[in-house]
Amino acid sequence: MKFQLAIAIITASLGEGLAFSSLQQPAFSTNGRTTSSLAAVEQMTRFDRLKKSYKGPKIISVDEMIAESDEPEEISFGYEAFDHAVQETDYSFRRNDVVSGTVVQYENGGCIVDIGAKSSAFLPTEEASLFREQGAPIENLVELEKEMNFQIISEEDENGQLLVSVRRIQYREAWETVEAQQGKDEVFEAPVVAVNRGGAICLVEGLRAFLPGSHLTGVMPTEDLIGKVLPLKFLEVDREENKLVVSNRRAVVEQQMSDLNRGDLVQGMVKALKPYGAFVEVGGMSGLLHISQISYDRIENLENVFQPGDQVKCMIIDHDVSNGRIALSTKTLEPEPGDMLKDPARVYAMAEDTAAKYHERMEAERKAREEAAVDIVLGLGDSLTDGLLGGDAGDDDSPGSSETSDALSDVTDELDSLLT
Repeated sequence: MKFQLAIAIITASLGEGLAFSSLQQPAFSTNGRTTSSLAAVEQMTRFDRLKKSYKGPKIISVDEMIAESDEPEEISFGYEAFDHAVQETDYSFRRNDVVSGTVVQYENGGCIVDIGAKSSAFLPTEEASLFREQGAPIENLVELEKEMNFQIISEEDENGQLLVSVRRIQYREAWETVEAQQGKDEVFEAPVVAVNRGGAICLVEGLRAFLPGSHLTGVMPTEDLIGKVLPLKFLEVDREENKLVVSNRRAVVEQQMSDLNRGDLVQGMVKALKPYGAFVEVGGMSGLLHISQISYDRIENLENVFQPGDQVKCMIIDHDVSNGRIALSTKTLEPEPGDMLKDPARVYAMAEDTAAKYHERMEAERKAREEAAVDIVLGLGDSLTDGLLGGDAGDDDSPGSSETSDALSDVTDELDSLLT
């Protein structure tokens, strides 16, 4: 009885299995009849085999990992140290902050910069450099994998990305350099990048500086001036107003004034006539040729002697280095008094010889004055000796003392008149 019951249970189970398998396995038709393959029931898929052998995730501790490694090392940076480092690290970025970063990829219109934020920052091409030429690509302005400083110029967008700039850092540094140069008041050079009605635009440390036309030396603000490098000095530096004004004339005057001396022979051009004389441009400087220094003869009408644009040779008789002014003379170059009115071409032709003779005459007069001063001093010594021997040295009212005092007074007056 028990045996029959067991057979019945096994048969029922096998029947259920066969019925289930018949639903899952494809049927095959032979001579118009559908059959099931017994081998298909016993066959398992690869997924079923993997699922049957899977025993769940294996959890391995840090100590087990160290034990299983080929070269176990002591780990000095634990969980507590890592947590402390995370807490100490500030991942917040504010606008205008200057941070260190690395360019990692060029993009259309800029490049991607890694600054350590949760998202990479973006550097637009127009913010890549203060010295950027128009149309220059981003590849010519910044290098890949180069660490440099960037200034944050925006808040985070919806993706957490920031905009950064290199140009604004360079702009600030350029103003600091310009202000330092102004304090030294030194001559520097800068190229002309544009011209306009009022003058020219120069590039100074990447900043656009205005050069007024009145402060150009010997040239006009035309297109031919673009690209030329000029010596300059600062006229005005105002960072708050973003105002930078320079002068070419001041730089040229300072350079040339250091090489000029009284008595030098120079050539210039008459720029303007005034009732009191003529203004002559000498190497970019404006010198005054006073009417009294034109000729030994009297001049009734200055226009009969000079016209604007005339080339003249003059001698420097005085110069003011600090203000860039010089005083000129043609009278000292006249071979004969009045030649500037009669034959100025002869004066210019003989200017070098006449100037050399003038210097020789001035040197002879200087030596004569020095010899006269020496004779006076020697004569004064003789007078002092005679006075001391002829009178009582201890008597203040003696005639010798009074004569000596008068002699000293006379000699002092005469020395002053000679030396001045």
